[in-house]
Amino acid sequence: MKFNQIYKKALALDSLTVDEGLLLYEQAPLEELIYTADQLRKIHKPDSLVTWQIDRNVNITNACISQCKFCNFYKKPKDEGVYITTIDEYKRKIEELLKLGGEQLLLQGGLHPKLKLDFYTNLFSELKSLYPNLKLHALGPPEIVHLARLEKKSYKEILEALIESGLDSLPGAGAEILCDRVRKSISPGKANTQQWLDVMREAHQLNMVTSATMMFGHIETKRERIEHLVAIRDVQSEKPAGSPGFLAFIPWPFQDENTFLQKEFNIRNEVRSEEYIRTIAISRIMLPNIKNIQASWLTVGKDVAQICLHAGANDFGSIMIEENVVSSAGANFKFDAEGIQNAIREAGFEPQLRNQKYELLDYKL
Repeated sequence: MKFNQIYKKALALDSLTVDEGLLLYEQAPLEELIYTADQLRKIHKPDSLVTWQIDRNVNITNACISQCKFCNFYKKPKDEGVYITTIDEYKRKIEELLKLGGEQLLLQGGLHPKLKLDFYTNLFSELKSLYPNLKLHALGPPEIVHLARLEKKSYKEILEALIESGLDSLPGAGAEILCDRVRKSISPGKANTQQWLDVMREAHQLNMVTSATMMFGHIETKRERIEHLVAIRDVQSEKPAGSPGFLAFIPWPFQDENTFLQKEFNIRNEVRSEEYIRTIAISRIMLPNIKNIQASWLTVGKDVAQICLHAGANDFGSIMIEENVVSSAGANFKFDAEGIQNAIREAGFEPQLRNQKYELLDYKL
C-alpha cells in the first residue's frame, strides 16, 4: 500500500522526498518501477521516438590536477605524454565528424594549471571562425570553477566570456555523486557539490542548454544517489521560466578497470543489469522536471540499454566518435549511426536524430 501511494504521487508529477525515493529504489519490485517509469516517460514523451545524436569527443588536454581516483586518462602536467590538441588536429577531427553527418564537438579535458580563460576563448573563436555551423558542447562545471579560481572572476563572468567566444552548451560533466563526503575521497581537486550546482544555476540564468549526469557504483550509498537526484531536481526547479535548464539526465556506472580505486582499494563496479535498469527507472520517477533520460549504452551495452527504453529512458545518446575517458577504464561497446538506429528499432521504437537542444533533425549523409 505504501508503494502505491508513492507511485500515485509520482504519476501526478509531484516531487518525492529522499525517503520515498530510497524506499522505492531499495524495496519496490523492479516490474513496478519499470511500469511507473514507463508511464511517466509517456507523459513527457507520448510518441514512440527515441532520440540519438552524432557528435565527436575531443579531449582538449590530458593534463589535470584534479587527482580523480576513477580516471585512467589524465596525466600530471609535467608527466611524459602530456598534450594539448592542436588546431590542425581539431580540423582533421572536425572534417571527419562532418563527413559522418555530425555537427557537434564535445570538448573536455583536464584542469590544466596554465590554461587560462583566454586559451579557451581563443580556441572556441578560432574553431567557430573555421566552422561557423559547428556546435561546441564543452567543458563542464569543474572547468568553470577552475577557470574562475585562476582568473579570480565569477562563474557568470567566465560563462559569459565563453558564450561570447562560441560555447553553445554546457555538459553535466564532473558531477559523479553530488555529495562532499564522496567527492573529497574520489576527486579531491575537483569542484565541490555546492560549486557544481552553483555553476549550473548561473548557466541557467544565462539561458544555456545544460545536462546533468551521475556516475555511480563506487563508494557512495544508495541514499546519496537519491540525494544527488534531488539536488539536480532542485536546481532545475529554480531556473527561469524561459531557460532550457537541464535538458537531459544521464546516469552511468563507474568503470573500474585499472583505476586507482580498483588497484589500491579493491573498489569495483558491481552495478549489474537489474540495478542499472532500476536506476534509470528511479531517475525518471525522481526527476519530473527533466524531460529526457538517457540510457548509457556505452557503459552497459546494447541489450541493457534497450530494456531501459521501456523503463523510463527516451534517449540513446550519441554514437560517441572517439570517446577516451570512460573507455580507458573498461567501457568498450561501440555503435555507428546504422547500429544505434537498428538497436532502437529492435527495442520497438522509432529512431530520431537530434541536436543538443533536442531539436529533431533529418538523418542524411
